[in-house]
Amino acid sequence: MQTLIIVTHPDIKNSLINKRWIEELQKFPDQFVVHQLHEAYPDGKIDVLAEQKLIEQYDKIVFQFPYYWFNSPWFLKKWLDEVLLHGWAYGSKSGYPILGKKITLAISLGVTEEELNPGGIYKYPLAELTRPFELSFEYVKADFRPIFAYYGIEYHATPDRIEQSVDQYLDFLRAL
Repeated sequence: MQTLIIVTHPDIKNSLINKRWIEELQKFPDQFVVHQLHEAYPDGKIDVLAEQKLIEQYDKIVFQFPYYWFNSPWFLKKWLDEVLLHGWAYGSKSGYPILGKKITLAISLGVTEEELNPGGIYKYPLAELTRPFELSFEYVKADFRPIFAYYGIEYHATPDRIEQSVDQYLDFLRAL
């Protein structure tokens, strides 16, 4: 069974980590389907029915994005607002098409893990900062799984570290 990877990156051409992850994922089309929102909808207009049908096809879904300003890129929030509609994703008339699907996040961060802790500059761990995603996916009855986070791109974006992240990400996805 394939895993759907929904990528939201506003500048994928200049990305170090996310671009490299996509390149590697595309080598395994029998395992992963990469769906880049900015590529699919360059005008920002989402085909809601197409996205809902896409979601219905997969039991494992990963939202991959760079984390900045303590959130996801705006286009992912727009996608969530427009695709996870009342009557389709939740509500009394919903068939709960996301029920039991394994959903997680794959996040690249410029900051280090130490900076995202009570003693760090940003005070809160990533699990707390991503709680809205967890609650949203639990609300639509998905099986929200622990996230994959790659920290410290601002400090450690060496070719060796990038390649290390690829192996770690693939291991994470295959264990999902």
